[in-house]
Amino acid sequence: MKASTVDPRAHVNEEPRNDFSDTFMGFGVMFGFMTVVFFGMVIIKLIIS
Repeated sequence: MKASTVDPRAHVNEEPRNDFSDTFMGFGVMFGFMTVVFFGMVIIKLIIS
């Protein structure tokens, strides 16, 4: 029986990503979505009242 351990320093990143741009892309998309939701709620409130 062979005990094989994997050295974490030898890990190869299969999909290199730019974390900085990913973070700000997520922030921008969420900000845009919340802006749309906000104005949608304001319009619905104006229609109801």
